[in-house]
Amino acid sequence: MRLRPFAALSAVALSAILLAGCSGSGGDGATPSASASGAADLCSSAAPSGAVSDGITVTGDFGAVPTVDFTKPVDTTDLTLQRTVQTEGSGAPIAAGDFVQYAATILDGSTGAVLSQAGYTPGEILPEQISAENGGQIFGCATIGSRLTLATATGDETTPSVVYVIDVLGVTPTAAWGEDQAPVAGMPTVTLGDGGAPSITIPEGQAAPSETQVETLKKGDGAVVQPGNQVLLQYTGVRWSNGETFDSTWDKGGVPTVLTTTGVVAGFQKALEGQTAGSQVLVTMTPADGYGEGEINTTDLKGETLVFVVDILATAPAAQQ
Repeated sequence: MRLRPFAALSAVALSAILLAGCSGSGGDGATPSASASGAADLCSSAAPSGAVSDGITVTGDFGAVPTVDFTKPVDTTDLTLQRTVQTEGSGAPIAAGDFVQYAATILDGSTGAVLSQAGYTPGEILPEQISAENGGQIFGCATIGSRLTLATATGDETTPSVVYVIDVLGVTPTAAWGEDQAPVAGMPTVTLGDGGAPSITIPEGQAAPSETQVETLKKGDGAVVQPGNQVLLQYTGVRWSNGETFDSTWDKGGVPTVLTTTGVVAGFQKALEGQTAGSQVLVTMTPADGYGEGEINTTDLKGETLVFVVDILATAPAAQQ
């Protein structure tokens, strides 16, 4: 699943980020572990500071909408992406593969007008997976809690330059972190391996349920998944008939993916909507809520009662096209 970088930001701001080299796929070649080597790799990708980014003045609390001042219009002569760490955070450095939570204010470099703001309200935008090619110039060598100022030329006649203020809010875990909930009798059991990968055991000799059932295994404290939202998640799915896994993000490098609640089968949608980020959910879905009634076979999932364990990591409204 390709993450849309800075999808909530304006077209001009996004085009400038693309020119700055941040358009790579979030899922290609990156691992979800924040290691010292991953942080070091990103350091070499970080954009250098310059007179324009150094000259941006920012006031206001970290994580809140800032007040920004700079000399206008920005001189775009030979201007490439510049980045200055205005305030260095005390948290860990961002590493390749991290899903970074951020808040951003984007301004027109000629007038100072605000073009776009996002991330100051929980659940407004999804975290972005960072690699050298996707966001490394912005977040490389930055620590959690840092406030960054950036400036770049856009190549656009209407808005020839843009200025950014970005607060590095945190890193989203790649497994559910919510509080354990009491198990429900008769449901499949779940055990967690290293890193949070689930194993699902179907109750022996028990008939598949006649209705879709949803159980919350861990209750998270994040934003609520609304109908139509995008969700950053991990999942494992097994067949009730034989307990075999047919699909799992954990078997694909353990890298979370993004799905939209209205773009999945009905049983999966029921498992997501109304839940909170940080939650882990178990859903047993009937064939009618899955891939359709029919004879169970080895070529597709028709006729199967399916069991999923889903880790809901973040959610936000779907990006407008």
